[in-house]
Amino acid sequence: MASPTKVIITGAAGRMGKRLVSLVQESPNLQLAGATEAKGHPGLGRDAGDIAGCGPLGVSLVSDLATVLQQADVVVDFTSPTVTLGHLTLAVQHKRAMVIGTTGFSPDEMKQLRRHAESIPCVQAPNMSVGINVLLEIIGKVAQALGDDYDLEIIDAHHNKKKDAPSGTALKLAEALAAAKNWDLEETGVYARHGIIGERSSKEIGIQTVRAGDIVGDHTVLYGGPGERIEITHRAHNRDPFARGALRAAEWVVKQPPGLYGMADVLGL
Repeated sequence: MASPTKVIITGAAGRMGKRLVSLVQESPNLQLAGATEAKGHPGLGRDAGDIAGCGPLGVSLVSDLATVLQQADVVVDFTSPTVTLGHLTLAVQHKRAMVIGTTGFSPDEMKQLRRHAESIPCVQAPNMSVGINVLLEIIGKVAQALGDDYDLEIIDAHHNKKKDAPSGTALKLAEALAAAKNWDLEETGVYARHGIIGERSSKEIGIQTVRAGDIVGDHTVLYGGPGERIEITHRAHNRDPFARGALRAAEWVVKQPPGLYGMADVLGL
């Protein structure tokens, strides 16, 4: 029987981190090898399993990723762009695989990520749920089939603590639509409407943002045509779809050669 994949969870005391810790514990193919949090976090030194609510696991929360990297196969990171890039640099130095679910990277930060991640096997995706990644595969085909008479809109809804807007997932959806229409998203993306703006252009992808309450993540792609509309919606009921997708990616990526991969690669889409 193959040895379990040894996983480090960064941001392990956060909302996503705690679910990742719990779900690693439930998987027979994965083993928690380390858990990190920011310096000064009140949970440092405590058992990561106790913090996650799944019982003691014998893995203490630490602030320095480098101190635990040698005992792991892969790092799963849902933190912030600057922190993630620092973790990625360490992973490259120690030749460890990485799964990145962090969102909100600037174009320059994405360039840095791509450059560093080519040295190790790395999966990077703004949304790791299986459902969203299947959706990414089909929405462009729908847009092509409907033709130019249908307006394209994306509605992105998340909780009121989310820091980036639009979400990384909404941008990925917009990129998929733009690619299918052979449009440049920089020219056709419309992120806000206010005042007397005139008629909507037919060559436009609207991306509207909602931030309210405790919405985990809702994304709707709307195709508005003459006399009808089609809406395709993905709703995350909790964080488990993202966490399960990330752990599926962690188990997959350690078997791959160096390179930057997406969830489509993990899922074989």
